[in-house]
Amino acid sequence: MAQRPGLHITEVRVRAAVLPAEVAAFGRAGAEALAGRRLAAAALADDDYPQSTRTASYEALKNSQADENAQYQAAQSGKFTEYFPSPDFGDHVALLPTGEVLLFSFEMFESNPTKEPAPTQQIGAKNTGRAYVWNPALGYGADAFTAVPTPAVDMDDGTGIKRAAPIFCAGHAYLPNGMVAVFGGNLGRGVNGAGARFAFVFDPWKKEWHRQRDMTTGRWYPSVVTGADGRQLIMSGQDERGWNNPAKATSIERFPARDATVSYDKSQAPDQAALDKWKFVQAPYKRDYPHLFSMRDGKVYGLGRDAEQQWKFDPETESRTTLADRPDGGLRNYGSAVPLPNGANGPDTALILGGDPHSGKTYKFSSTTGQWTDGPARSRGRTQDDTVILPNGNLLTVNGAMDIRDYGGGDHNPNVPDEWLPLRHTETLDASGKWTVGPAQRLPRGYHSNAVLLPDGRIMVTGDELQQMANNPAIRSGMNGTIEIYEPPYLNQGARPSLSSAPNTPVAYGSSFKVTTDTPTQAKRAVLMAPISSTHSVDTTQRRLELPIVQNVAGQLTLRTPASANEAPPGYYMLFLLNDAGVPSIARWVQLRPNA
Repeated sequence: MAQRPGLHITEVRVRAAVLPAEVAAFGRAGAEALAGRRLAAAALADDDYPQSTRTASYEALKNSQADENAQYQAAQSGKFTEYFPSPDFGDHVALLPTGEVLLFSFEMFESNPTKEPAPTQQIGAKNTGRAYVWNPALGYGADAFTAVPTPAVDMDDGTGIKRAAPIFCAGHAYLPNGMVAVFGGNLGRGVNGAGARFAFVFDPWKKEWHRQRDMTTGRWYPSVVTGADGRQLIMSGQDERGWNNPAKATSIERFPARDATVSYDKSQAPDQAALDKWKFVQAPYKRDYPHLFSMRDGKVYGLGRDAEQQWKFDPETESRTTLADRPDGGLRNYGSAVPLPNGANGPDTALILGGDPHSGKTYKFSSTTGQWTDGPARSRGRTQDDTVILPNGNLLTVNGAMDIRDYGGGDHNPNVPDEWLPLRHTETLDASGKWTVGPAQRLPRGYHSNAVLLPDGRIMVTGDELQQMANNPAIRSGMNGTIEIYEPPYLNQGARPSLSSAPNTPVAYGSSFKVTTDTPTQAKRAVLMAPISSTHSVDTTQRRLELPIVQNVAGQLTLRTPASANEAPPGYYMLFLLNDAGVPSIARWVQLRPNA
């Protein structure tokens, strides 16, 4: 493929953009040539935002990060270590039970960060999804990424062009067999925010997508949660008609359908499995991406962005109960929320953190009392933030903005005023209930930002395509996303315990299992951490549970599993051992399964 000087489209991106229909029509070489031309056209879509501006902006951010972080000590505040390019923006992320990370978003069609970067209103080939898997074990170069394009689909937009399914702005969560189920996506059609009916499952072991039967309604910006029964509930989003109140998707869909079998076997990926709908109850959210949490009573709590839209859903009876209004009485934009750790039990309290750029106040909702109380306030308000539960039980907040794509200069303004530098700083909540400001990340990351706890205890930070475009030193390289790595303080506080082995077969609820360690005197606590599957500041999957250590003899530990799936829905969890100081081991994966 002939390329203009200064433009380089990597082979891996070309292969990922190849359409099966074009292979059938033109052969592999011809299809790759067409794919390369599409990518080149996208990369060169705009020459009116110069590379020199991007480079200068990036250098300024790198320098300001170094200046800001000189005041922090790694043992007290942690530190940012790696910063490297990625072939994907990382608007959606999911940690896989292989230790790899699935990233997906959309193929870049616009390179000018002062314009709308997402193909929300595009039709044809411009409305194209993309997906990659990053393997941290392979490092930080292009070879560490594997293209895993979604299946080619016909969007029924009159173009007749098949393209990788545009599943960006979908909802997703984990199946009990460790696979990632994704529902909805961008329909395009030239309307603002219309939902597709897609249902896909990604197999992390074979790195394959499997299409399921379509949902009954399209969904753009839905939320998905896995319940104690291993089934997923899908709520909210815009339907096929586009962005307006009558077009809300208010039905509750379930996957797999109630009369279908839930798979716990990682070798059995569902294909064309059916969904069903709750018959009499809906989830009439006015705003998209509500926070959904499966609490230890087995019910799903839907905490909406509007103060008065708070509900409890019972998957057994298919019923809905109205909860108390959130005390702030208003609307919160996209912002983080987490189910708070509750020792050896599943969570019974959720903490709402982000969504208000003018106040650092947080709110706790108790599923046992049905009441709201004030939570510990952060130093400042943020929207578009991400909060991660750490193995030691602390909470870490990264990312944040003033509004959707606003860092104080308005939407689609890539320049971040100096007074909003605090939005690049981390904040950590410790066991005493105190928030502490920590080091600054490289890029401002707000809308579409994400953060993931990795099995080695580090935090992967990615997302915000506008800022990644605006600060790319090589915009035409084909690597137009970025990833940052943050090491929490516990990775700078001395030797960590070892976890030498853990069961490679499922473990049952209310039972015991054995693990081994080379540092038995350092193994003081054991915790299960659910992996993160996140987008738009919404993650329904996080969970932390302490596992009682029944016995510790000669390097062999006997651990007790949670009592039931209400405490921890079935699926794959990271098992960490911690020492007295809260320093974690490298995790091993354990699958919780009923009747294992």
